[in-house]
Amino acid sequence: MSTANAPAVDAAALPLPEPGPDQLPATSRFEIGEQDFLLDGRPLQILSGALHYFRIHPDHWSDRIAKARQLGLNTIETYVAWNAHSPHPGEFHTEGGLDLGRFLDLIAGEGMHAIVRPGPYICAEWTNGGLPAWLFRNPDTGVRRNEPGFMSAISDFYHNLAPIIVPRQIDRGGPIILVQVENEYGAYGEDKDYLRALADLTRRIGVTVPLTTVDQPMEDMLERGGLPELHKTGSFGSRIAERLDTLRRHQPTGPLMCSEFWDGWFDSWGLHHHTTPIEHSAQDLDELLARGASVNIYMLHGGTNFGFSNGANDKGVYQPITTSYDYDAPLDEAGNPTAKYWAFREVLAKYTPLGDDKPLPARPRPQFSAPLLQTVPLWDVVDRLGYWTRREQPPSADELGHYDGFTLYRTEIDCAGPSMFEVEEVRDRAQVFLNRAGVGVLARDHHDRALALPPDARGTLDLLVEDQGRVDYGPRIGEPKGLIGPARLNGAPVEGWSVLPLNLAVIEPVAEALRAASGDDASHAAPNALVGPVFARATFDLPEPGDLHLDTSGWGKGVVWINGFCLGRYWSRGPQRTLYVPGPVLRARDNELILFEQHATSATRVTFVAAPDLGHTEQ
Repeated sequence: MSTANAPAVDAAALPLPEPGPDQLPATSRFEIGEQDFLLDGRPLQILSGALHYFRIHPDHWSDRIAKARQLGLNTIETYVAWNAHSPHPGEFHTEGGLDLGRFLDLIAGEGMHAIVRPGPYICAEWTNGGLPAWLFRNPDTGVRRNEPGFMSAISDFYHNLAPIIVPRQIDRGGPIILVQVENEYGAYGEDKDYLRALADLTRRIGVTVPLTTVDQPMEDMLERGGLPELHKTGSFGSRIAERLDTLRRHQPTGPLMCSEFWDGWFDSWGLHHHTTPIEHSAQDLDELLARGASVNIYMLHGGTNFGFSNGANDKGVYQPITTSYDYDAPLDEAGNPTAKYWAFREVLAKYTPLGDDKPLPARPRPQFSAPLLQTVPLWDVVDRLGYWTRREQPPSADELGHYDGFTLYRTEIDCAGPSMFEVEEVRDRAQVFLNRAGVGVLARDHHDRALALPPDARGTLDLLVEDQGRVDYGPRIGEPKGLIGPARLNGAPVEGWSVLPLNLAVIEPVAEALRAASGDDASHAAPNALVGPVFARATFDLPEPGDLHLDTSGWGKGVVWINGFCLGRYWSRGPQRTLYVPGPVLRARDNELILFEQHATSATRVTFVAAPDLGHTEQ
């Protein structure tokens, strides 16, 4: 359906959330005044921190929200990751870590307000900027513009969100005080009809709180990314006076707000770990608040790109983002207060009363190791991980309805003499095997398209193609993954392909094969080394409750699961050298770790260390 025909939601018919013990008043009025945000007619300086519920284990939500309040904040902000809720057409999941309603109720239970940013595009260094990949299987679908197919899908998404966010607005007794329309749109486009359609749809589903936009405080971006009827805010982390003045020129009345105060930055594989000087960030925050502006600290707590959820950038060179989204935030990846947390707390104490309630300092985590017990080559379990499709030309992964992880391409070749294999484009990294022996890698970030095969190459040619994260910013949003375009051997088309999308969302089929592997079988026994692509298994007991940090130094490249929960990717390229293990996924005894090593490592044990290692900070 198009937005023009989308039915309105009867907000009064939507159920109210159950009130928490310290919930906000039954109803309040939140408005944008001539100079201030007004709560029941009184000025309110919004002191907010960003928490992405989809990057935090749900059993940790309460802890992170409480630490935000202890810092001195009065508001929590979150994006809504559309593609996490709707991984396939017709789906909308709200269970477990996607229970946005529960997250908002926990915010209310702490007596705090909430800002919701549903996008539909969020960037957030999240795969595809939060847009579902299936949207773009139809090449005519618009990307962030007023195109019927795109807008129809957004309408469905917003109507699924309505029962969650509408009854949780402040004028209905909930915590939500602001809802954002789109996200830094001025850096991408200037389709005012699209912005207006989004704003109208937001109102039509029952949102009554004020609507905002955000853009970097540059004249052209603020002009392109806003509408007169939407309150403009800025995203920046320095040059406070200059940027507030620029924002004021485009938002002549009402409160000034930095709705993304960048206090750190994200990391990409192969680069250094980003940090920002604590004293500079604290000074900038102080200057911002002294000017009377409201703030949303981005990030208060970054969390983790669990599974295959990380995004990527491509400004000429493709750069996938790391598993850790620590962001050098006041709360680290494990939710512990950092020196930046305490520096920000001193600043916030100037602008809001602080109690004596403080979070406890971090303590070292247990250090121990466990042996790898069994191994199974990928080739031995591949048929348990999906279904083969036969095509004459290699399809993209998206054509097969596969939107993350790995896709295996297979064909038969028979060459005399030297030979060269080439593809039009690989997205994003292909390991090439001839008769299961590694031949080489075609890497997008190196702009690789061709490699030499051994002389007289004949037999089975396999390409294990990894989607390393969909571009989350700029014109390459929505592009398909896998092998793109034809493949050639010595210039001649290679036809007749079998393709298998690997379903790793549930790792149990691999775990079953590993448990069944006989110790008497040398190919499956405890390894002297791992030669990939191979799965390996370890088990361990937990010395004490809480989180762990898994040491990945010395490993090649791959993915780790513990008790079926995907921690995410590791890579010797760095910078990060550990993976964060949330305590709630662990049990006291018989924890099961599954490792997928794509290349090779001499490691025969898995090791847990006392603290995270996110890598070097020098460029």
